[in-house]
Amino acid sequence: MNKAFHRQNPTKTRPCYSPKVNLVRYADDFIVTAATREIAEQAKEMVKEFIAERGLQLSDEKTLITEIHQGFDLLGWNIRKYSNEKLLIKPSKKSMQKVANQFRDIIHKHQGASQDVLIAKLNPVISGWSNYHQCAVASKSFGKLDHVLFQMLWKWAVKRHSNKGKRWVKEKYWKTEGTRNWVFKGETKRLRKMSDLKIVRHPTLNLSKNPYIDADYFASRKLKIESNKLTGKAKRIWLKQKGMCPECKTMMDNMEERRMYRITKVEPHGEAELIFIHKQCAAMYAKSVAGMASIKPCFT
Repeated sequence: MNKAFHRQNPTKTRPCYSPKVNLVRYADDFIVTAATREIAEQAKEMVKEFIAERGLQLSDEKTLITEIHQGFDLLGWNIRKYSNEKLLIKPSKKSMQKVANQFRDIIHKHQGASQDVLIAKLNPVISGWSNYHQCAVASKSFGKLDHVLFQMLWKWAVKRHSNKGKRWVKEKYWKTEGTRNWVFKGETKRLRKMSDLKIVRHPTLNLSKNPYIDADYFASRKLKIESNKLTGKAKRIWLKQKGMCPECKTMMDNMEERRMYRITKVEPHGEAELIFIHKQCAAMYAKSVAGMASIKPCFT
């Protein structure tokens, strides 16, 4: 019966089972998406078996099966699809609380330090966290953390001068710059604001490209992403260098690992120019140009 049926319908094929399971991995963190909870449970058991053969196991504390409209946290972000069916990636509340605690600890440890020293300790934390979340839906989060930090600094300043009025405290620690009246600024340093950072979306990835084969495509993509984060002179310098460190000749694709330096030539007229260099490469580069030029960090 079945044989006759197949002879009469030679083009008839068995329907293909498609569970719509996808995996996205970053280092040892990964997401598995599935159409239903049942499929997700099956996928979880398969993953357990797969990694168990390699001497690994899933963390019960970090492993979660949830519906996309409830959202979940991963790598410091909250990923959730809202009622308008729009998927948004925002800084997670845990990540925001963690950086706020860092601010609090730094301010507490530097209660007696100068304003410039305090700013020097806070700025790297501000830059590191905001640069990491610059590609996400983070504008509101940046504004909230700027406000939280302002309140902490206000308490810090008032506590240092308990016998002074609020106006005196404000004028001592907060200056006016252009249209801004509340700029936390010392003699040489200025506190950065997260809300000043431009949100830059990652350009769409061409999924047909292979990172092991299409190296030029991915290098060009990195250059574009980083140049979009910069403005003015810094952007022009970055594009002129094509994002390459002059010492190690590799791309400086991490903002926390590079710094702008001022190179002053000894001859003929002591001309100066600005360049980006890996922080860890600066000392070696200074040795290589010794006698011909001097190199100093540029904080302007």
